[in-house]
Amino acid sequence: MDEFRSKGGKKAATVAIIANCILTILNIVVGIVSGSYALVSEGAHTLSDVATSIIAYIGFVIGQKPADEEHPYGHGRAEAISGLLIVVFLAIIAYEIITGAIDKIVHPELITIPDTYAAIMATLGIIVNLRISEYIISIGKQINSPAIVADGQHQKTDIFSSVAVLVGVIVSNMGLPILDPIIGLVIGCLIIKTAYQIGKENIDNIMGKVPSEELIKEIEKVANESININTAHDIKVDYLGAYATVTLHIELDGNMSLTESHELAHIVQEEIVKKIDIVKSATVHTCPIGLEYNHEQEIDK
Repeated sequence: MDEFRSKGGKKAATVAIIANCILTILNIVVGIVSGSYALVSEGAHTLSDVATSIIAYIGFVIGQKPADEEHPYGHGRAEAISGLLIVVFLAIIAYEIITGAIDKIVHPELITIPDTYAAIMATLGIIVNLRISEYIISIGKQINSPAIVADGQHQKTDIFSSVAVLVGVIVSNMGLPILDPIIGLVIGCLIIKTAYQIGKENIDNIMGKVPSEELIKEIEKVANESININTAHDIKVDYLGAYATVTLHIELDGNMSLTESHELAHIVQEEIVKKIDIVKSATVHTCPIGLEYNHEQEIDK
């Protein structure tokens, strides 16, 4: 799985960086030549894609490092942290685009009417960004990488902004040139929206937000089936970037020996790790069947 994740992450980063370098150059050059501020803004946005792809890949590589004495659960949260760095970068880009757009709206004499080259470039941007974002998100989900998925989501905003640029060029040539910087302003707002979504998702990951009900049920099912019991409960999941750790309780016969209960607990742990890809380690606590136990305290009194 680690080798598969490593290859997938490298492939996603390489495709994103190469494609966005090409789009950045084309957007900015065509935007300047055609007189489209919205397209130049989109070029700046695409340039941010290059930087965020690099940040995402660095976080991915660090997250792949194995556990050590100082990080006994590995370095998985590096991926979520890289997602937050992407948010900071997006916020800076959005600020520059929005302030530039507002300046042109306030001073309309600075506005030029974009020509058809801008429309052609916007159309190309829609097609390329659609394919790239779908590809990156697909790989990110396959290898369960928050950093790569965040990068793909960022890339996806370029589809909407390219559509906005295309509409802006068409309407500007119909007699409303003010729409070009307004589209630039919309692009800036879209970037802020994406930054918020990426930030929320990665903060939830770091803060240990309650996992999906489906994952809890899957853990419960595997635990119960592994030793033919039906008492798995108090399941807690802690996300560490691309993987998670699990703690849970199982009820066993109170007359069972310590050795027997210890062996059964280890069987449950091994089955959960083996059958649920996202789980890297599991800790099982055993308690006697029928005992009323307060799970908030460490020992029963």
